[in-house]
Amino acid sequence: MPEVHEILRQGGDSFLTTKVDAVVNWGRKYSFFLYPFVTACCGMEFMSAAGPRYDLDRFGAALPRFSPRQADLLMVVGTISHRQAPILKKVYDQMAEPKWVVAWGACTCSGGPYNNYATVQGIDTIVPVDLYIPGCPPRPEAVMDGLIKLQGSVQNERGWNKPRHRETSDLTLPIIERPVP
Repeated sequence: MPEVHEILRQGGDSFLTTKVDAVVNWGRKYSFFLYPFVTACCGMEFMSAAGPRYDLDRFGAALPRFSPRQADLLMVVGTISHRQAPILKKVYDQMAEPKWVVAWGACTCSGGPYNNYATVQGIDTIVPVDLYIPGCPPRPEAVMDGLIKLQGSVQNERGWNKPRHRETSDLTLPIIERPVP
């Protein structure tokens, strides 16, 4: 029997597996189920970007979900305090795989102007982040550009049935020490 399978193999993947990855990722990139974790002033810009003028629906991220168990795209919008950090981690852990995280705004990405004991200096210390959209607040055009880049990243992922992120047990919550009076 001739070895036809060797012609179809390239590296460790077969032709069929490669095509299945492409089809599954194509479907995923146009069907984001987002969960907005809105905490501060960037929430107003989130509502603007999600509205009819900018129409996030054309990127497949239209209707927000009201449970993290139904979502695969976590949009963290606004300042995250140390008191909110465990809640954010719990929301992330409740999401099903595959899941993506967007850090929306300067405060979410790096703590913004708040360099103090109460503010988390970037949510990537709590949850793994796939996309950073800086700005105070970011313009809707920047959000749309970020979603297009996230779609490209999702389309090029390999191994659609494997977990994408490291375990969040590797990430630790910051230890808060009260200032001594």
